[in-house]
Amino acid sequence: MLPAQLLEWNRTEADYPRSSTIAELFAAQAARTPDVAAVIAQGRTLTYRELDESSNRLARRLQSLGVKPETLVGVAMGRSETLVVSLLGILKAGGAYVPLDLTYPPDRLSLVIEDSQMPVLLTTAASRARLPLAAAGLTILDAEDARFESESADAVVSSAMPENIAYVIYTSGSTGKPKGVMVENRNVVNFFTGMDRAIGCEPGVWLAVTSVSFDISVLELLWTLARGFTVVVHGDEGSATIADEIARHRVTHLQMTPSLARMLTLDPRAYAALGSLKQMLLGGEAVPAALIHHLRQVFKGDLHNMYGPTETTIWSTTHRIEDVETSVSIGKPIANTQIYMLDSDFTPVEVGEIGELFIGGDGVARGYWRRPELTAERFILIPTLGPGRIYRTGDLARFLPDGNIDFLGRADYQIKLRGHRIEPGEIESLLERCSGVRQAVVILREDREGDQRLVAYLVAEAMDSAAPLRAAAGAKLPDFMVPSAFVFLNELPLTGNGKIDRKALLKLPPPNLAFAAASHGGEPSSETERVVARAWQQALGIPSVGLNDNFFDLGAHSLTVAEAHAKLEEALGREIALLDLFQFTTVSALAAHLDAQSGGAQAASQLSERAARRRMARQRETKVP
Repeated sequence: MLPAQLLEWNRTEADYPRSSTIAELFAAQAARTPDVAAVIAQGRTLTYRELDESSNRLARRLQSLGVKPETLVGVAMGRSETLVVSLLGILKAGGAYVPLDLTYPPDRLSLVIEDSQMPVLLTTAASRARLPLAAAGLTILDAEDARFESESADAVVSSAMPENIAYVIYTSGSTGKPKGVMVENRNVVNFFTGMDRAIGCEPGVWLAVTSVSFDISVLELLWTLARGFTVVVHGDEGSATIADEIARHRVTHLQMTPSLARMLTLDPRAYAALGSLKQMLLGGEAVPAALIHHLRQVFKGDLHNMYGPTETTIWSTTHRIEDVETSVSIGKPIANTQIYMLDSDFTPVEVGEIGELFIGGDGVARGYWRRPELTAERFILIPTLGPGRIYRTGDLARFLPDGNIDFLGRADYQIKLRGHRIEPGEIESLLERCSGVRQAVVILREDREGDQRLVAYLVAEAMDSAAPLRAAAGAKLPDFMVPSAFVFLNELPLTGNGKIDRKALLKLPPPNLAFAAASHGGEPSSETERVVARAWQQALGIPSVGLNDNFFDLGAHSLTVAEAHAKLEEALGREIALLDLFQFTTVSALAAHLDAQSGGAQAASQLSERAARRRMARQRETKVP
């Protein structure tokens, strides 16, 4: 018998259109608001009527190729209106989409293509060259093919049912093999109702910034379009900034990971732009209280903390943050969702006690694609909790006296980094296959608040550099899974029972201090070199940088690149291409490139001086008389 409090907190019953699919909900909305702008991307706008008709044409073409319920269709293309048409076209045809992130290494993409056994892949001419397309029997379809215009734009008849798969998203796997999570239409339709109750469904303008390979994009691209929003698709690198798009399109809603939010607070223009939003959603990783404090300086709208694994359909709990909190709760379950804290015997723990978090209800996905044993291990039946399957998250949490949930981290070694769920074992097994490496352990370190990094600790034969290991990881893994630092040890610390002591690794000095002590190439001498070195030191939190130190060997990752980029632009008083920081990875190389662009070191010095004068002027203007 469950405690009365737990029964009350899990009483989340809500009606939702159980007989409907995602495609049907979108088509109904398009019929209600045909002339409203549905999608804006790269300067192009599609109304709901145009989006509906374009996706109908594509759906007919897909059906002619044999796409039907339970057929997986790959999607690999840049962020544009064509991406949204493609997702809807697949769903209208009755199939399920499998997103392929073009920033991932070819080997990773090949694995997903082969494991999913997708018979059809939607791409574009611009994206096709970046894809490994060796799979036998794979039909490649250009989603921008003008010949689709000959297809009828009338509504498509599909035999898809709510129990059919809507999408399969691949997440990191502990055995070194990513696993595909099968999410059904009914799961998503229930989620839509959950979001209606949690954040309201009054239409606005939503800026979609998330990769389609990350499941929170479903909220940005599909819930919005089933509710009458205008969706602005944030473009690929090099397009308009988030600040520009918020201002230009009068954006009302924005969802992002805490890591992205932290990055935006470092950019004065983006930070200021957040103040015009009405709703902001944070999720994908723990939210530091310090971040809430920063955001609340400019943002006064509704701020939500969201939690949920891919296996239970995007978000499972939500919390409206009323004020700056010392610890940010993940809130309470959404519609038709149950949350349990269980001990090792699958018995509920008392309120306030720590247990493993389990999730039940209509959001629980079907399981893992072609992985029945793993599905049985993670999606389990516990008769004392009810007849349905519940998902074992591996997270630790506790109920607070008011029914809110306090999230406390992982029960195993799985890592959440910048919104991505990472199995360290996948990275470790790859590193241990590298020549000379005997043991590898990967952990998450946060030596500065909000600056989380993957660090690999290795026992290996003598190596002059970690470059070969970084290259091997970069060739096989997405960039967020490549360790920021590689530390070589004579042996790994062990616990009393002979297991690797990961807690002891966390007590070792931050790896950047070791890098900084062995800087290469002497001290910066020109003004531009000093500006670059200072920006790197501030972004990385290290005391010194040598002329020939590699930015990424020092521990840089995507967020520190963005921070260094913002500091460089401020110091030099001009715009700098973000790509330059990836191409010119030493102080000397980047400084030489910047000098060549600006007409020499003297010009850079003058720009730096002018920037300093502007900062002083701003400070004088903001002083209270």
